[in-house]
Amino acid sequence: MGQQRIHIVRDFRMPVADLYALLAEHENLNQVFAPAKITRVRDGDTSRNGAGSVRRLKMPVGGPFEETVTRAVENELIEYRITKGSPLKNHLGTMRFSATPAGGSRLDYTIVFEGKLPFIGGIVRAALEKGITKGLGAIS
Repeated sequence: MGQQRIHIVRDFRMPVADLYALLAEHENLNQVFAPAKITRVRDGDTSRNGAGSVRRLKMPVGGPFEETVTRAVENELIEYRITKGSPLKNHLGTMRFSATPAGGSRLDYTIVFEGKLPFIGGIVRAALEKGITKGLGAIS
């Protein structure tokens, strides 16, 4: 039941502000986490997608779970945790945004977590890593 880690670094042609806006908007994450269905549960404390905002993810298998944005710095950082449901514990997702020399943007995306049951963490890690990589590849 050890800690699992996903780390994906991807460059995009769009400016940092555009990439941040795209990935901060909960409903846009449907394309990154397909086939999950993502819906907004609550707006953030001071902005729509900021700290305190909550999204519900419904996977094809298993019950829904919720993620809460715990920290957001516009055009720099989004951190979130699973706060309800899920076979995972000690979860932290971190998206870091930076500019590339060519005027595009770089996403440095890390997710760490543990499975609540033996072997579940490794299975979830493999599926998430494959799905997120594919989903991010679909963003132009």
